[in-house]
Amino acid sequence: MKLPLILVISSLLLTACGGGGSSPNKPTPPPPLPDTTDDNSIWEEASPESVGMNSTLLSEAFDTAFADGTYTQAAVVIKDNKLVYERYRGIATNEESTLINESLLDPEGPSAQTRFGNRDKDSLVTSWSTAKSFASVLIGIAIGQDFIESLDQSASDFIDEWADDDRAQITLRNLLDMRSGLEKICLNQGETTLATCTNGLDDSDIMYFDNQLDACINRTLSGGGIGQSGTWSYSNCDSMLLGEILYQATGQDLETYADVNLFSKIGMDAEWWQDNDPTGQVDGNYLSFCCIDATIRDFAKFGQLLLNNGAWDGEQVVPASYIESIKNVAVDALNTDTFGGTRSYGLQFWTVPPVQQDDGSAYPPANAIITTVGFDGQYIMVDFVNNLLVLRNSIYEPAFYGTEERKWKLLNTLEGSDFIATLPDYMGINTGSTFNNSKFLYQVTQSITP
Repeated sequence: MKLPLILVISSLLLTACGGGGSSPNKPTPPPPLPDTTDDNSIWEEASPESVGMNSTLLSEAFDTAFADGTYTQAAVVIKDNKLVYERYRGIATNEESTLINESLLDPEGPSAQTRFGNRDKDSLVTSWSTAKSFASVLIGIAIGQDFIESLDQSASDFIDEWADDDRAQITLRNLLDMRSGLEKICLNQGETTLATCTNGLDDSDIMYFDNQLDACINRTLSGGGIGQSGTWSYSNCDSMLLGEILYQATGQDLETYADVNLFSKIGMDAEWWQDNDPTGQVDGNYLSFCCIDATIRDFAKFGQLLLNNGAWDGEQVVPASYIESIKNVAVDALNTDTFGGTRSYGLQFWTVPPVQQDDGSAYPPANAIITTVGFDGQYIMVDFVNNLLVLRNSIYEPAFYGTEERKWKLLNTLEGSDFIATLPDYMGINTGSTFNNSKFLYQVTQSITP
């Protein structure tokens, strides 16, 4: 069966590549991950009232977030280090009908319920670009371990191709803030290789190439300027370079370094997708701009680490100074040129923009809440003031039709393809989702009693 054309087209909307430096020694296999089946050792499961929240209002917030048409698979609220509310579901009735009516299912293949039904707390969700925030925190850990000097270090120290030209001006912070000044590259209409984007395209289609790293390294400066005086431009390629920088700095691939220094520390069981380049870092380049699979509870552990100012079980896993830099995104990376000051982007994190609520109020205040953002509505929203985590993920399955490895490969036919299948946008549903993260966050915070 051929993939629906709209699936390929819609994936170009993702807001979501080797080369670079002399190759370090090949890393040893990662250690076994800890058993994470019992999360009670991390959070006490408690009633909303025990942390000053109203159960009825919280339930109503979840009713809205899980309404048929939102394509919400999972949502969790954690306050004061207590897991106070969570809910899970598979595909709903009208959502299933939409998939069928828009001919987005193989009539001879598995049904929508087989693919997208019966989800619970142990079901995987995926990150899409939330993975960018993980890559950022790993950079912070590497700084704390002296593999990297500072955010002001030149990226050319790790990417040899940049050492002898103007790209040597680009710092790690410039990449993390999406202000590298490098051109975007795309598969433009009528072309077969990546080139400078035309017609307003973004660089999400790097994921349709077996090697997603080389072209990202070999970009040239766009002329828009580097750093805060330059032009902000969301770039998957900028983030893709972070994995290569960590590889060159530490001698370990992204997943191995994360397993040893982050995932195992917080009890997170996660798998990171690679590209399909056998000559890459470790039989493939890890996609630091994208694509971690885990349960929503495991993603919540990452949020809890942020709330804990980088500490976990008595250990400072991430330097507290790096967490402070994330908190200060609105100060250090205020995007007045792009978002009018209502939203910021820095260190691969966003702030939640104000949205007019049903009662006429605007919430949240501009640049008050830090969040990760992934395509198709993957969020880890961190409210440091209220000591609150609000997470939401859309319906997901890892679509393994080829090797059943997490190596991104999308062919003209399903046979041989392995890719991330989230609802609704990645599967090409025209109507999109009715879920709104700012409104969900508002309803949750309204349940906090005075």
